[in-house]
Amino acid sequence: MVTERAPKAVLCLDPFHVAAWATKALDEVRRGLAAQLRRTGRAEQATTIKETRWALLKNPPELTSDQRTTLAAIAKDNGALYRAYLLKEQLRMIFQAELPEARALLAGWISWARRSRIPAFVRLTKTITRFQTLILNAVEHHLSNARSEATNTHPRLLTRRAYGYHSPESLIAMADLTRGGLCPPLPGRS
Repeated sequence: MVTERAPKAVLCLDPFHVAAWATKALDEVRRGLAAQLRRTGRAEQATTIKETRWALLKNPPELTSDQRTTLAAIAKDNGALYRAYLLKEQLRMIFQAELPEARALLAGWISWARRSRIPAFVRLTKTITRFQTLILNAVEHHLSNARSEATNTHPRLLTRRAYGYHSPESLIAMADLTRGGLCPPLPGRS
């Protein structure tokens, strides 16, 4: 439908959704490992793996020191889970590279994930390969839905905060003030 109405439009795949696919695959690996440990009578280790979720899902610059320690322990004790984490992170890095490097990174990622023998990532490889052109289009044109997603989310948060407002006009004024770029002079302030 888009190609009919806008034949020169370049279709792109949002980086957030690609990263979400990898995050889902990583979480599947983590949960599978925890279940396997529980089945083999190692409930304490399963609980430890279960508690690694946030360390594995967070962006590396945002990790706390405890979460960094958790990742180091995973790297030492559980190679498959750590490889899954690295696969997730490398896929995210593709969107931060320029097109020639991103093309090479994506080809390398597909090859690595295909050979990883991690079922969730082998399946993800098929999806990534199918959408490879759209991913590279997003890299080339530096496109993302992040700004529109934030703009859509913000009014919902304002609506929640506006519970005590007496009229919808107050909510509309707050939306204009916070998202509309308005900067009116405030009384009593210079």
